[in-house]
Amino acid sequence: MHIKGDLTRAERLEIGILLLEKGYSGRSVARALNRSPNTISYEIRKNSTLGAYDPLKADAKARVRKHYRKLEWSKIEADPDLKKFVVRKLKKHWNPDEIAGYLKRTKAPAYVSKTAIYIWLCTSRVERYCELLYSKRKRVKKQKPKIKKTLIPNRIGIAERFAGADNRTRGGHWERDTITGRRGTTCGLATAQERKSRLVVACKVESMRSIEHLAADRTMFEDMKTLSVSRDNGIENREHEALGIPSFFCDPYSSWQKGGIENANKMLRRYFPKGTDFSEVSQGEVDRAVRLINEKPRRILGYRSSLAEAMRLDIIKKSSVLILG
Repeated sequence: MHIKGDLTRAERLEIGILLLEKGYSGRSVARALNRSPNTISYEIRKNSTLGAYDPLKADAKARVRKHYRKLEWSKIEADPDLKKFVVRKLKKHWNPDEIAGYLKRTKAPAYVSKTAIYIWLCTSRVERYCELLYSKRKRVKKQKPKIKKTLIPNRIGIAERFAGADNRTRGGHWERDTITGRRGTTCGLATAQERKSRLVVACKVESMRSIEHLAADRTMFEDMKTLSVSRDNGIENREHEALGIPSFFCDPYSSWQKGGIENANKMLRRYFPKGTDFSEVSQGEVDRAVRLINEKPRRILGYRSSLAEAMRLDIIKKSSVLILG
């Protein structure tokens, strides 16, 4: 296992000897120091001076950078407009990485890094905002529900899915799942995410009956470019052929094969935590949560929003109530 943490002055001196005197490559240096190749690559790239690596100058640069990183959070307190912006986005459930990425991409007058935002959140006077972070919320241990094995008519395995869906090179390929409500209730959410743009849609369902989920599919995909849908093997998907769109099914107990919608469900759970009785939740409330998710800047999209990316790719055929409200 590689050593973790900041490089020491002694390690930087060793890097200088191995690189300059012995002619080691970056990977060879990493092996010699039992460090990750990424750590060595980052060190050489960030702490070199005029293209040359000097271990003493590199150590000084690293110390200065670390010092200012610790102080950077004070920029937020010193700038009321920046503070107001950060708090407003935290309340819309943007995480620090998304806030910092958006500020950088839009070339905002005031910029603050994600690390500085996290440090600022840990200061006593603003600690209350930590509750807005997903990582600070109470986690409930996941219990896999027992699923009755049911034959899916004309089931096609995910291994036969279109190449454009697998490698995300073509828009219009979706992943589909379900969020269940409080134990003892039947209402839930039918959810879907488009694989290329990461656009999310969701629709209330009254039960797990396949006819209910067929109706939800028609509602969600009516205004969307839909070339295929990847699903699990739940009983709610028995009517997949009636939709008239190719469906591909994950291997049993392999939810990672549709990891995009699993992540989308995790974001939706911020608004509808486990134990929610969806009979008391309106479709309007679901639409508002979906809109907040789709308007967030996403790192994987270069800090563009899923909504903007979907519109750029013509995923949305026309103004959709489920997306635009």
